Amino acid sequence: AVWTVVLHRPHARNAVDRATADALWQAFLEFEQDECAKCAFLYGKGGTFCAGADLKALSSKVGTDGLSRGGNKVTDPDPNSRLQEGPMGPTRMALSKPVIAAVEGHCVAGGLELAVWCDLRICDELAVFGVFCRRWGVPLVDGGTVRLPRLIGQSRALDMILTGRPVPALEALHFGLVNRVVSKGTARQAAEALASEIASYPEQDCMRMDRRSALEQWGLPSEGHS
Repeated sequence: AVWTVVLHRPHARNAVDRATADALWQAFLEFEQDECAKCAFLYGKGGTFCAGADLKALSSKVGTDGLSRGGNKVTDPDPNSRLQEGPMGPTRMALSKPVIAAVEGHCVAGGLELAVWCDLRICDELAVFGVFCRRWGVPLVDGGTVRLPRLIGQSRALDMILTGRPVPALEALHFGLVNRVVSKGTARQAAEALASEIASYPEQDCMRMDRRSALEQWGLPSEGHS
């Protein structure tokens, strides 16, 4: 089965407050625990993938537990758990199954951190990526400074991190930040189709082992590993 997780806070351009982060974490925890679920995709409804953390909620100290502490909150009581909660929700989880980001509109700041947490990213031709939090003096606190260089290389990552400039869809594809660019308004359908394809393959455990090896290979010698 394919799981669909929809981020829908149109009044805040899908910015994430504490309650939303908790709900996202819970959704992906249930996905991980569902033996029938094989692949998931995350979609931001309403023309924006995610504008990052809800800075208005942060400034008013409403719903900020965990976000305001720079992501030190751990919902799971075991600090060694692979399913810890992060500032943006699922971003500290090490899931055993793949997740695809379906990006339309802006995917910026913490929203970019959500997207790079996913295994694959599909965006429509009008999508925009960026470390826009640079403009407000807010750091990347949820894995972006590690995952972004790993995905696109240090030089390109620093270009985004230091300047905070917008990166359009085709440049993001050239960078390797996204895997597919599709027609306007079709990212969700494309992500669902790809998730269904991945979920259809036999021997899912075999695929998951290969995926885990690829994710955990950083720093390992090539000899004796596959």
